[in-house]
Amino acid sequence: MKSEIIEKNYQVARERYAALGIDTDKAIATLEQTPISLHCWQADDVVGFERNVAASGGIQTTGNYPGKARNIDELRQDIAEVISLLAGTFRLNLHETYGEFGGTFVDRDQVEVKHFTGWMDWAKEHNLKLDFNSTSFSHPKSGNLTLSNPDKEIRDFWIEHTKRCRRIADAMGKAQGDPCMMNIWIHDGSKDYTVEKLRYRQILKESLDDILAEPLPNMKTCLEAKLFGIGLEAYTVGSHDFYAGYCAKNNVIYTLDTGHYEPTENVSDAVSSLLLFVPELMLHVSRPMHWDSDHVTLYDDNTRNLFAELVRANALDRAHIGLDYFDASINRIGAYIIGVRAAQKSLLQALLEPLDTLRRYEDEGKLFERLALLEEEKTLPMGAVYDYYNLKHGVPVAEDYIGQVVQYERDVLAKRN
Repeated sequence: MKSEIIEKNYQVARERYAALGIDTDKAIATLEQTPISLHCWQADDVVGFERNVAASGGIQTTGNYPGKARNIDELRQDIAEVISLLAGTFRLNLHETYGEFGGTFVDRDQVEVKHFTGWMDWAKEHNLKLDFNSTSFSHPKSGNLTLSNPDKEIRDFWIEHTKRCRRIADAMGKAQGDPCMMNIWIHDGSKDYTVEKLRYRQILKESLDDILAEPLPNMKTCLEAKLFGIGLEAYTVGSHDFYAGYCAKNNVIYTLDTGHYEPTENVSDAVSSLLLFVPELMLHVSRPMHWDSDHVTLYDDNTRNLFAELVRANALDRAHIGLDYFDASINRIGAYIIGVRAAQKSLLQALLEPLDTLRRYEDEGKLFERLALLEEEKTLPMGAVYDYYNLKHGVPVAEDYIGQVVQYERDVLAKRN
């Protein structure tokens, strides 16, 4: 009975959107084909399998909800459960510390492709493609400075680590027949005021030049800026200004993490500017709350505005969508589902915008009409289209996923403690 209602609601919504010149079937097809990269570190609070210690170095996971993944098998089990409750195309984003190290310690300047071949095989079995990240935090040599460290021994350690990560990403891309997105984020900065801002940024530039000199055809390097980190509040070496300039000058992909800006900033405003000067964008969709706290992504104004700008700029083929938050205060599987669905809804709403009419109004100077339609589109029946999208793929519709997440907690997560 519920499925019949959903299908009827979709037909009504389809006709309503068609009256505005919008093809809902086409929007659904685009949503189906647009990959979202799931971040593995939500399942285990950014611990990984290298040292079994909590994240440190400018970041922190808060909360102690029971049932986090304690090893690779449990993490893979959780990711598979998440995917089973969602419709769409997905990738999996790994940090270097999530390798299969066989119970032995492998320092980060010694990591090799062989430590991730198991992930490549598993991803292929689950119809996933992999993305990757170097990991400069939570290590005895992390300190406050890594790639920007004046100490050559420490700096060279992190340069070697990052070079090896790019080679691993290249192997992943070759194995999956699709470029692996390799993200570089470093926490480097200072807790209090520094007089050496230029010096550290000169060193970071030189380190990046060295790292990126090696041509690797099966991966794409992305550089991620940050506003500040915990204990590094006064100065961030890899700031937005630094990476915007570096990426533009060197034709490198810019990673736009929505959690790395002031909550009052409209991060979507950066999309149109960056697209003029960088080849592509990598999106890490998160939610700040007073600071870079990596709360679960929601279907809120900031997220909707971000995807609206991508669609308005006709830039879905130049943007790579990933999630990046780590909430340990609630059921972690549920956190995944909420975040993915928020991103999907935001993208779908952007695809269902009466853009041709809005552009015409703007070109003709009909500003009242433009504003009126922007307001009216907010209450168009996008939810009916999204419900149908999920029904079509045989995954939970609307709130139905809540019960399945709770059942997985009873059957699996609760037994881990």
